[in-house]
Amino acid sequence: MDLQADKRFHNLTVEQVQALDKVLTEVIPIYGRGNFPTLEVRAKDMIRVIRERLAERSIVVRDVRLNGSTASHVMLRDNGLGHRDLDIVFGVDVPRQEDFQVIKEVVLGILRDLLPCGVNRRKITWLTMKEAYVQKMVKVFNEHDRWSLIALSNNHSKTIGLRFVSSLRRQFEFSVDSFQIILDRLLESYWESDRRQNAETEPKEESIGQRSSWAGVGGKPLVTVEAECMYGDFQQAMDHLRGRLIATHSPEEIRGGGLLKYSDLLVRNFRAASETEIRSLERYMCSRFFIDFPDVVVQQRKIEAYLQRHFGGGGEASRYDYLMTLRRVIDESTVCLMGHERRQTLNMITVLALRVLGEQNAIPNTANVTCFYQPAPYMAEPIFNSFYFPQPQPQAQLVYHPYPIHVQLPSGLV
Repeated sequence: MDLQADKRFHNLTVEQVQALDKVLTEVIPIYGRGNFPTLEVRAKDMIRVIRERLAERSIVVRDVRLNGSTASHVMLRDNGLGHRDLDIVFGVDVPRQEDFQVIKEVVLGILRDLLPCGVNRRKITWLTMKEAYVQKMVKVFNEHDRWSLIALSNNHSKTIGLRFVSSLRRQFEFSVDSFQIILDRLLESYWESDRRQNAETEPKEESIGQRSSWAGVGGKPLVTVEAECMYGDFQQAMDHLRGRLIATHSPEEIRGGGLLKYSDLLVRNFRAASETEIRSLERYMCSRFFIDFPDVVVQQRKIEAYLQRHFGGGGEASRYDYLMTLRRVIDESTVCLMGHERRQTLNMITVLALRVLGEQNAIPNTANVTCFYQPAPYMAEPIFNSFYFPQPQPQAQLVYHPYPIHVQLPSGLV
């Protein structure tokens, strides 16, 4: 392994392996819509069944990795990112687009098998399972990127994502979420322990998945687990995580430019690793965001979906801070939009922020609100001709512009 590649990899410590073990062995609820029951499964068991079922359908899994904020949580618990998603990446060889349909059928079939006893599973179709338990499905199949995502429903703003990747050019947004933990050795230790336990009539050893300590000889972990930093420099990314610093490169390669995640990091008290460089990166983020989502309706849908995933469960005050931070970044760094398009986006975000305040029942201080309006029609009568009123443009749409706005929140909200 050359020096450049060696900088990307690092072996987990005992404490990190223990944190990873907790993630893989805890029970995960998958909530059903309507009267469908909540399913419960452990990540290690779900991975094992998916791997076996795919092998039966001639789809080979190269490796399995833990990605996203949960991987960052394993690397450093108090990192400011929280523990908001469980993103499991299956490396697969998928030469044909039809193979992703096979993967979808396998995952939905496993979910159907998790239904409680007494349910007539034969009458439940794939489409029914998809509508009941799947939050989002994405499939990308082109010259450079071949991957699919199946996100399962969870009511606690904790996304459970199963990602099947054949090829993907960009696998991270920022250095602090660029860690991928390779799970294969730890999973094999679980399964080997299960095989030994099943072969014994009376288990004599503690299951490896239930160990209170993973320390081995010399203080090293019993199982060697390796992590890869997709940012490129593992130690530098860890320094960013410890110092809560924001760093990335080529944000124009990220779908959406990483703009929504960047605003999220700012709200969580992360700061730029380089103040001069981040200004240029902000412009690239905004440009890519508006290239991918040029319509204000689509922009609103993306922002609302992000809020639902990352600020649910009573985080209304943080939602407001997030929206105003996002608005400020767009206002200061957008150079690719015409004036009316830019104002339209800013107005949409401001209305979303006011809606959040309404949900909080937080009444803003009206002394600090600027409101533009058109005079009533009767003001055009001759009796009022001593007053000057600007004439509206023909067929101009009246829009409420609640900016600039400074809202004083009630005490107790941050």
